[in-house]
Formats: sequence, structure tokens, C-alpha cells
Amino acid sequence: MTFDFSGKRVLVTGGNRGIGRGVAEGFLAAGAELTLLGIDDDVPEVAAEMGVPGIRCDIADLAAVQEMATRVDRLDVLINNAGLELITPIDDPDPGVDATFRRITEINVIGTFSVTRALLPKMGAGGRIVNTASVWGKTAVGEFSAYCASKHAVIGLTRSLAHELGPRGITVNAVCPGWVRTVASMRSLGRMAERAGRDEDALLDEIIAAQALPGLMEPPDMATTYMVLASPAAANVTGQAWSVDRGELMA
Repeated sequence: MTFDFSGKRVLVTGGNRGIGRGVAEGFLAAGAELTLLGIDDDVPEVAAEMGVPGIRCDIADLAAVQEMATRVDRLDVLINNAGLELITPIDDPDPGVDATFRRITEINVIGTFSVTRALLPKMGAGGRIVNTASVWGKTAVGEFSAYCASKHAVIGLTRSLAHELGPRGITVNAVCPGWVRTVASMRSLGRMAERAGRDEDALLDEIIAAQALPGLMEPPDMATTYMVLASPAAANVTGQAWSVDRGELMA
């Protein structure tokens, strides 16, 4: 599928790694005027490699988000991809679990809202907002309560904002990835295997076997869905949560 985003300004949060980088590279190849945003120290380096502006920003820090917005003149497409995925077992006595739960919520939910709110004045009719949720935002797994709850919330936020921004000609949708080979997902796989006393490779084989299509997705595999939702082809699509999971969840 061929896309042309020439002249379109696109900002991708969490765009320096994982799914975000795969999506960012897809938009860049399609001619978009791209900006990367991320919390990591390597954001300027990754952005320089791609030949685009890069902004370091902790989206859970409202003051930092508001300052970031002053550096954006106009925006056509906002990809809210930045997120945190960590285990939060409810019966773990470590007080760090409580802090992790709050941090995940602050980034995945409040951060997504704050970035959208700050950048909305830069976006006019025809604007596109695409949020990264998860198939775990439609179902759930044990010991990832914060992450699952946050991704359910992202889908709810998506639907509410679709109603709110529809009259302004702005669509809001979510993408729900299944298992993609990223640092975050492989870290989660390792923790799941460790706590279950399972072999990591065997557990991954079991997960893949539950998909209708075999194989593990790579970050660039996700780009097309985001680009479809950001394109004129999806002008009549809003408030939707599209699963891209090789048939892991058919709902």
C-alpha cells in the first residue's frame, strides 16, 4: 500500500524505539514532516539519524508537555504511542509496585490526555489522532493490572474524544497491537516466564500458537495500520480500536 503524507506534519510520541519508531519510519518514508518525541536520552540521536526534529519530554510532566507544545507550530497527525509496560502483581509486598502502578497510569493515560490537550490547538479540521492501546485493553492477563487498566482507559479516552472532536472534523482512533518484538514486550515475556516457572522460549511458542497467523510481529509491521487511520481513506472512521494481533483476539 502506498501513502503520500507530503506536507503533513506528524508527531509520534515514543517515536525513538519499538512500535513508535517503526511507525515514525513509515510516515517519514511517505514524505511526512516528522517530529519525534520521547523520554529517553537517545531521542536527539535517533532523530538526527532520521533527519528530523527530536524533542525529549516526559509526558507525565505537565509543565514539560506544555513547554513541548510551544515548539510545535502546526500539526496534522498526532500519534500517541508513548507508554510503559511493567508487571504489577497485587500480592507483591514490595512498595515499589504502588509507585509503578501510578507511573504507568500517569504515562499511559494522563500523559496521553495531556499531550493531546496541549497539541489540539495546533490541529485543524481534517486532523488525525491515533492512540496506541493494546489487545490487553480489550482483554487482560494476570499481574499486569496497571498496564491492562491503562490500555482499557486509552480505548475509553479514544471513544470519548472521538465524540468531542468529531464536530471539529478531527478523528480519534486507537490501534491495539498484539505481541510485537520490542524491548518492552520481551521484558514482559521474561517476567511472565520467570513468575510461572516456565521456559521463556516455550512460553513464546505457546503464545504464538494461540494466534490464527503464526509468527511474531516486528515494529515496522505496525506502521500501515497507523498510516491508514491517518490517511484520507479513514475519513469516516473514528472512535474505533483496531486490533493488529495476527488473530490472537477475534473481537
